[in-house]
Amino acid sequence: MAEKLQKLVVVTPARIAYSDEVRMVCARGADGDLGILPDHAPLITALKTDVVRVQKNGQWRYLAVSSGFLEAKENRVIILSDAAEAAEEIDVERARRAKERAEERLRTRTPEIDIIRAEAALLRALARLKAVEMARGRH
Repeated sequence: MAEKLQKLVVVTPARIAYSDEVRMVCARGADGDLGILPDHAPLITALKTDVVRVQKNGQWRYLAVSSGFLEAKENRVIILSDAAEAAEEIDVERARRAKERAEERLRTRTPEIDIIRAEAALLRALARLKAVEMARGRH
């Protein structure tokens, strides 16, 4: 028997980062972790910057998502995000450098540093690195 699926679309201002029929979507919502299966009750929530896990045919894919919103209804999940990248698209060295830059800015905290931007940059870099680690099976 074929598994029941739902449509997942991950949209950023620049592109459709992901679009497919999937079994399960796991994301970090504003109030905690979410697991969305087909026939889930209608839901809208803010998302935190983290990894969205997607399951289809027993396989998992990982996307680093930079905040946004998730809507689930009628076997369709839509994620609207500032940025989203599949683990296989992520340049690990670039993400590590971004993490180091953000950590340095937060350590020095000079008057010209925008702390909120530095914290957001750190969270994005950490989510990108986490997605790659998860895809490599090191989670």
